[in-house]
Amino acid sequence: MNLPVANAGAQSDLANVVLDAICHPVLMVDAKNRITYANAEAEDFLRSSAAVLTRSELARFIPFGSPLLTLVEQVRERRSPYNEYRVDVSSPRIGSEKIVDLYVAPVSEIAGSVVIMFQERSMADKIDRQMTHRGAARSVTGLAAMLAHEIKNPLSGIRGAAQLLESAVADGDRPLTRLITDETDRIVALVDRMEVFSDERPIDRAPVNIHVVLDHVKRLAKSGFASRIRITDEFDPSLPMVNANRDHLIQVFLNLVKNAAEAVGDDPNGEIRLTTAFRPGIRLAVPGTQDRVSLPLEFCVHDNGPGVSDDILPILFDPFITTKQNGSGLGLALVAKIVGEHGGVIECDSSPRGTTFRVLMPAWRGGEHDAAHDEEETV
Repeated sequence: MNLPVANAGAQSDLANVVLDAICHPVLMVDAKNRITYANAEAEDFLRSSAAVLTRSELARFIPFGSPLLTLVEQVRERRSPYNEYRVDVSSPRIGSEKIVDLYVAPVSEIAGSVVIMFQERSMADKIDRQMTHRGAARSVTGLAAMLAHEIKNPLSGIRGAAQLLESAVADGDRPLTRLITDETDRIVALVDRMEVFSDERPIDRAPVNIHVVLDHVKRLAKSGFASRIRITDEFDPSLPMVNANRDHLIQVFLNLVKNAAEAVGDDPNGEIRLTTAFRPGIRLAVPGTQDRVSLPLEFCVHDNGPGVSDDILPILFDPFITTKQNGSGLGLALVAKIVGEHGGVIECDSSPRGTTFRVLMPAWRGGEHDAAHDEEETV
């Protein structure tokens, strides 16, 4: 439908308002791949203002040889829209781990022009994997209950017998009895750690200041396993309280910081960074109810270690998955269980330049801050 000329300016302003309201980055490029339009999300995604973007070519922001550039040419030649999924558009300019779905379409009214919409996959993937982590934790719950009954009792008898033998055998054989005792204790400790998964008691929650928790974790780390590692923080002082159990949060972040310290190792340039931020836009449905829970609070533990290998990353929070020589593979599984019981989500983003563990959690509903940020996208 053609609009009267008098309304052209108003319609153009309206179009800009509509495009800025879209929660995905949208660009338009001309026949020479120069950017002619960028909505507000595109400014954030490409880390440049619209004024800079509209003076630049697309190739300035997209890595050389990117499938996006080929896709734009195909759309221009065939004059029909295309979708492409899981395209890596990461670059030093816009950041790493930029995996997107692309929708590219020709603009029939402007010869050679093409519209590009980016849809970041990260959050959908995170929610999907979080459900898998919780299912794996439930499987450990049943295993832990079985082990506690079938293994701990016999182990107690084995340990007692070894202690009795120690006083009766020759001096040369005593190291063997001590070995039996030590290994029995190690297995019992492992079973005890697994028994934590079978604890289904309701969590005692209260409003908790996350910065007090992170400061406490930082002090513990600096006085022990991370004494030689630089730990910095970037906190948002305006954050509301988190609805959580303080001791459980300490357990979560102490585990994550310990993992980060082990990843950094003895690197003299090793660094761990703790960050907090308010990220409106995420809401999850609560199973069995019509309620949706906001997860606007983001807490991150970053390190500049060598990263997690691609084959381990998708199953990192599953029980018994570990890259450590003597690790049990239960630490991160327990972290995922605790975060899940608090109604939150945890995910790991990793590259050869470092790793980020990101925890999203609900705010304390008694505060006014959460209500003020209630305009959020539904996932």
